[in-house]
Amino acid sequence: MDRTLIILGIESSCDDTAAAVVRQRPGQRGEILSSVVFGQGDLHAAFGGIVPEIAARAHAEKLDIAVEQALTEADMALSDMDAVAVTAGPGLIGGVLSGVMCAKGIAAGARLPLIGVNHLAGHALTPRLIDGIAFPYLMLLVSGGHCQFLLVRGVDSFLRLGGTIDDAPGEAFDKAARLLGLPQPGGPSVEREARGGEARRFALPRPLLDRPGCDLSFSGLKTALLRARNRLVEAQGGLRHQDRADLCAGFQAAVVDVLAEKSRRALGEYMALGPAEPVFAVAGGVAANKAIRTELETVSQEAGARFLAPPIALCTDNAAMIAWAGIERYRQGGRDDMSLAARPRWPLDSRSPALLGSGRKGAKA
Repeated sequence: MDRTLIILGIESSCDDTAAAVVRQRPGQRGEILSSVVFGQGDLHAAFGGIVPEIAARAHAEKLDIAVEQALTEADMALSDMDAVAVTAGPGLIGGVLSGVMCAKGIAAGARLPLIGVNHLAGHALTPRLIDGIAFPYLMLLVSGGHCQFLLVRGVDSFLRLGGTIDDAPGEAFDKAARLLGLPQPGGPSVEREARGGEARRFALPRPLLDRPGCDLSFSGLKTALLRARNRLVEAQGGLRHQDRADLCAGFQAAVVDVLAEKSRRALGEYMALGPAEPVFAVAGGVAANKAIRTELETVSQEAGARFLAPPIALCTDNAAMIAWAGIERYRQGGRDDMSLAARPRWPLDSRSPALLGSGRKGAKA
């Protein structure tokens, strides 16, 4: 399909309500004409984490406002759109359902095609939005709920080389912050504290580095942090500011070391395929961590691959990536109808065994 496409994207899989308009002219990179994100941090702050019911209600209240603002900022109307793309999973089912129902209403009312997008595919395809890179490339998707090494072979073709068998890094950062009395979201809080800390003070583990492969684990690291904190509290009656900074620095350093070593292994498998223009891309909220980015860039350069990380605003949840994934699917003939369902679980690589188990709703990852 060799024509300009303009697509409205909608994202509501977790605690960000987002809408965006993205355009792609034939043979060119995508253009983000607008990107609106309404966060819910204040709504969940008192609970120490995201409350699904509160998130779902907030999405229902904000989605139409986000869409209207995205269209206004793009200086366009629904009649200018070629399709509506929406996150159909995975995610918190109430939020995903809110977005899908909103998109269905817009598509039906404006007589536009509807495109369901896998939220993880949105992250995985973001490097093509910002840089137009060719397939195949290696992607580390590292966020609050997911951590996977993916060989991205096409718009709908993903091979998982490894992933977390328990906590995702973002989840581990959130739990670490709660253990140390830091505000949520935990990633930025731990990163800020770590800047003034001594990473070598505490001997925290680097899980699974003694085993082959690219799978990761962060649950044991979180437990080790808890025990180190408890020893300090027992010995001195509480945590001093420097104790907290040192614990954060040690925790962050352990996460960096694990991600770096597993990235080396994944890059080894990827480079063995002989890609013409090797690229190692990183996306997801945890990719905003500067220490992680710096170390992964070094690992990528050592392997002979170009390192690519989206701007911070495109690392966290946003609708521009959903609109772009919709453009990619649209050009390949991808369409959905009003039977499109919201899915709490939706692995990108359905052929590989589930890392986190499965149930009546399907594989978790």
